[in-house]
Amino acid sequence: MATTTIANRINNQRSKTTTSNQMNMTTSSDRIYSLIYGTLPREAVCTENLTPWLKLLPCRDKAGLAALMDRPSIYKGFYHSQHSAILLEQTLTVVLQPHERRTLITSQETKPQPSWSLTTIFGRKVNGRCVLAKSSNVYLQLDGGLVAELDKLPKENEISVADDIVYEGLRSSPGFQLSVKPDRVLEEVVGSYKSNPSLLYVYSVEKYSESEPFDLGLTWKLPVVWSCQQAPLHASRFLMGSGNERGAIAISFKPTGLNGNLLHFDTTKESCKLQVKIFQVVPWYIKVYYHTLQVFVDEQPQTVSDSIEKMCVSPSEDKVSPGSMEMLLKLPCAMKSAVVTLEFDKGFLHIDEYPPDANQGFDIPSALVSYPYFQASIHYIEDKSLETLPILAKLQENSTVLSYTEVLLVPLTTPDFSMPYNVITITCTVFALYFGSLLNVLRRRVAEEERFLKNKDSKKASPISRFLSKLSSKITGRPLKTAESPSTKSSFFNSKLILKIILVAGIAVWKFYLE
Repeated sequence: MATTTIANRINNQRSKTTTSNQMNMTTSSDRIYSLIYGTLPREAVCTENLTPWLKLLPCRDKAGLAALMDRPSIYKGFYHSQHSAILLEQTLTVVLQPHERRTLITSQETKPQPSWSLTTIFGRKVNGRCVLAKSSNVYLQLDGGLVAELDKLPKENEISVADDIVYEGLRSSPGFQLSVKPDRVLEEVVGSYKSNPSLLYVYSVEKYSESEPFDLGLTWKLPVVWSCQQAPLHASRFLMGSGNERGAIAISFKPTGLNGNLLHFDTTKESCKLQVKIFQVVPWYIKVYYHTLQVFVDEQPQTVSDSIEKMCVSPSEDKVSPGSMEMLLKLPCAMKSAVVTLEFDKGFLHIDEYPPDANQGFDIPSALVSYPYFQASIHYIEDKSLETLPILAKLQENSTVLSYTEVLLVPLTTPDFSMPYNVITITCTVFALYFGSLLNVLRRRVAEEERFLKNKDSKKASPISRFLSKLSSKITGRPLKTAESPSTKSSFFNSKLILKIILVAGIAVWKFYLE
C-alpha cells in the first residue's frame, strides 16, 4: 500500500502540474543546475508516505535513530521534507512543536517555554544504533540569539560545578538544564557578519542500549525570548479582488532587520539594492496577464524596468501545461515594504476536470523566493574529527537562502453537481410508479378473483341465513340476490387510480422538461 501511495504521487506529477525554470541556478562551487518544480498542494497527508522511505534504511525503523520516526508524531509537525538521491543519501527534515497547545512567548509573559524530550515529541526512545550504521549521532543546536540571551541571565542560579551535566567545554546556563550530558560541544566560528556564535551539542548513540535507552530532554528554568535567524525579507502572498471572474495575485515583502548585517555595507545609501528572485507556477485554468505586472515600493508605484532586472515567462497551455514566471527584482535596501501584483482571469473547466470537493476551491502552489546574495552556512572550529560527521560538512556548505509563500485557494465557478442526481431520482420514481401500476393491472386475473371471493362468501354464510334468504325470495317472488363481488369494485377503483397516476406522472414529466 505504501509503495503504491508513493507511486501514485509520482504518477500525478504530469505536464499539467510540473514545470522547470528558465534562469539557471548556481551553487557555491559554481555548478549550474536546473530546477524541475512540481507540487501537489491538494494531496492529503498520509502516514504511509514515510514507509517506503524507511524501507531503504538498513534497519528500517527497528533500531538506531530511525526508531524515533513515529508516523503520527512526525505528521503533526509544521514542516516535513523527505529526500532521496541516487546514491541513497536519505535526509528527513521535520519541524515539530514540543506541545500540542500553541504557546506564545512574549516579553510580558513570565512562564518559560515548554520543556521537551524525545519521548514527548516522538513518543519513543533510542535503544542504540543500527548494527549496519557506521555512526549514529544526535545534535542539539542552540541558536546564536538564544546563546546571547542566556549569557545575559543572572549568574546566581548557575549550575554548580559538581553537577554532572557540567564538564569541560560545556557552558553552564541558568536558563535550562539538559537531561543527558553531551559527548562534545562545538562552537561556531564568528565572522564579521555575525556577532553571536551558536553552540552544537553532539551525542553519540552507540553507548546506549535497550536497558539504558537514549532520551534527550531540555527543561527550561527561566523564560527566555530570542529571535531566530530569518530571511532578509518576509514574503507573503495573497489574493485580491472579488467574484468568480477575475482577480489578482499579490506578493508582499517586508524587511526583517537582517539586511545590514548580511550585506556587509550601509543599507541607507540609495545605491544599495537587494536582489530577490521569484519563481511562481500557476495552473492552466488561471489565465495570468503578465502585462499587468505592477511593483509598489513603500506604497508608491515603480516602473517595471527600474524594479525588474530580468524576467522569464512561460505561458500556460490549456489542459496541457501550467504557466511559470521567474523574475529578478531590485529593491532598495532601506525600503519598508514592497508589493508585486499580477491580474488574472478564471477559466472554465469541463465537468470531468473538477476535483472532489470543488466548492472548497482550487490550490495554487506556493511561490519560491530566493536571495542570490545571501548564503546560509554554519562553520565550526576546524577539527579533523569533523570529517567523519557528514551532517556537519553539509551545514558548512554555502547554500542560497530560500523561502516559500503560502498556498493560495482560488474559488472557481462550479456547476451544480446535484442536478443530475435530482433528475435521475425523479425520473426513476415516475417510471417506477407507472410501470409498477401497469404491471399490476396486466398480471391481475379478475375472473379467478371473483370466483374465489364467491366461494369464500358462500362458505362464510351460515345455513340459517341461507334458508331465510331463500324463504324470503319465495314469499316475495323476487330472485335471490347475490352479494356484489368486491373485486368488481376494486378493479373499477384500481382502473381509476391507474389513470390518475398516469395523468399526474405525465403532467409532472412534461412540466419538468418544459422548465
